[in-house]
Amino acid sequence: QTRVMESGGGSVQAGGSLRLSCESSPVIDSCMGWFRQAPGKEREGVAAIYAGGARTKYADSVKGRFTISRDDAKMTATLQMNSLKPEDTAMYYCAAGQVAWPLRPSEYVTWGQGAQVTVSS
Repeated sequence: QTRVMESGGGSVQAGGSLRLSCESSPVIDSCMGWFRQAPGKEREGVAAIYAGGARTKYADSVKGRFTISRDDAKMTATLQMNSLKPEDTAMYYCAAGQVAWPLRPSEYVTWGQGAQVTVSS
């Protein structure tokens, strides 16, 4: 059974940087995505990357600040988050799957437990 697990995150002041990593086991050839959910809000897509790393997708709110990458040999996906804002505060989730719409949470069947990101002003 495929599983994904997040690591990283934490707390930082506005303008700072954090990194999230996602490891998938066993190795799968699929899209990997990062999502976030703030209290009282719906889960939203942040960034996604297809196998091979050539195709990526970003939410407009993070374009130019976040970068997603992957290492297919290790089956890991990393989300580098720069210029963080208080509105980026949320629980961040990694997901994997064969998807047509990479930023739609409903497209994914395999989810991690989440990693908290808190940005203070």
